Amino acid sequence: MDFSSKITIYRPYDKQSGKDLNKTFNKSWLATAFESDRGRIIQSAAIRRLQQKTQVFPLESNSAVRSRLTHSLEVQQTGRHIVRTIFSKLKDEAATFGLQDLEREVESLVEMSCLMHDIGNPPFGHFGEAAINDWFQSFLKDNPNFKNTTDPILSAELKRELESFEGNAQAFRLIFSLLRLNLTYTQAASILKYTRCGTEPKPSQDNPLNYLKKKVGFYYSERLHIEDMSEHLGIEKGHRFPLAYLMEAADDISYCLADIEDGVEKGLLSCEQLKQMLIDEFAEIVNDWQLDVDETFLTTRKAGYTVSFAQAVDYALSRANKEPINKTHEFFVWLRVQLIHPLVEHAADNFIDNIESVYHGSLNRALLEDKSLFHAIIKTFKNVAVKKIFSSAEVEMKELQGYRVISQLLVAYQPLLDLSTSEFGKLVSGERIKNLIASRLYSRLPNKHVRAYLESINSIQESSNLNLLEFYYRCRLIQDNISGMTDQFALEEYQNLYPS
Repeated sequence: MDFSSKITIYRPYDKQSGKDLNKTFNKSWLATAFESDRGRIIQSAAIRRLQQKTQVFPLESNSAVRSRLTHSLEVQQTGRHIVRTIFSKLKDEAATFGLQDLEREVESLVEMSCLMHDIGNPPFGHFGEAAINDWFQSFLKDNPNFKNTTDPILSAELKRELESFEGNAQAFRLIFSLLRLNLTYTQAASILKYTRCGTEPKPSQDNPLNYLKKKVGFYYSERLHIEDMSEHLGIEKGHRFPLAYLMEAADDISYCLADIEDGVEKGLLSCEQLKQMLIDEFAEIVNDWQLDVDETFLTTRKAGYTVSFAQAVDYALSRANKEPINKTHEFFVWLRVQLIHPLVEHAADNFIDNIESVYHGSLNRALLEDKSLFHAIIKTFKNVAVKKIFSSAEVEMKELQGYRVISQLLVAYQPLLDLSTSEFGKLVSGERIKNLIASRLYSRLPNKHVRAYLESINSIQESSNLNLLEFYYRCRLIQDNISGMTDQFALEEYQNLYPS
């Protein structure tokens, strides 16, 4: 088990960079390479767009409510905290696992994977994903492009994938195909949360990798990049890269608190109501899972001083009641002070306790999903968010509006998918066609998406399934266009195409 063999400077479009490193490990090259990754990521358009995609409340004007960008910054900080905690616990034992002198490099990799983890999300979050999938399921149901084919198996697989749009997979499409960030394979692999290609069916519950494959992790269009990355980093098929577990844990810790804080900020419930809901929900989960309800397991910064979950929530409310100006802020500050540290400690302990399966990427669960009291905390916040935030009339209305916007944008762009392969080829080559609506819609497509489409088409010219694959990449082009929009731009495009 040697983590240093998985932390390399190899990039997909710079093959020479990995050759010397495979012969001689040079730490200074790592620092330079990962600093370059950091710059490429932070300066990318995908990160900038996160500031106009909201976390819970679509099209929210209240700047105190989180955007995808501010959420990702919080996840980034938590990821950094987890890495530092792991190295603090390992101390000299880090050398046993090939991690000696790599704390800064691992910290940078996890920070950047946390910052990137949501870049593939479409406008309006999960309802945007649902709108894309529902529309394509209907549109492709009897589509002749998937019926009149010489390869019915590939046709069925590609159809399945196009009906399974997933933000995690779109993130890899952005990295490799649309933005061509040319990140080190080590950095890119750190965000591979799920390991199933979109052409594969969802695994059964008895599959030993059912958690790792429960969602689509990458598309057919990026499969060769994933294969190359996995081969170089020694990742077995269906397995994860070890640092992805840390990114996932940081996200779990961050958003379970953040979503509820946004709900309180919006006035959906008070701190007093939230306190009781949290205590009741936690008690119910502890009872269902038959955990030790009396255990005081949350260790504060004062050594030897422990509190129960209920005591921690009570204390946060008592501090808030003493605050004369911003009670909500004070409540969540002290909730974080008491909860984040022990959750980070538990994630770090789980990483170390399961380090062999984590190293091989075969641990078939999240670090914090272990039916422990810490897992119960995460579950408590998620359950309360579902019951009181996501089910609120305001959020549901915004989600329905977002669903309609995305659905109608796809209807508007459908004429581009109704063209034959030869007609669309003429359009791409600059020739005039009779369908003026399709011509006008084509001119609205982002140039980088069109160039990515053309590169894909050039790579399949010798294929016996040319028409099938061309239509697949054309559907990808439309999904790239819609999913790349911000919430506000999607609404404006909808209003432009459907003026009232």
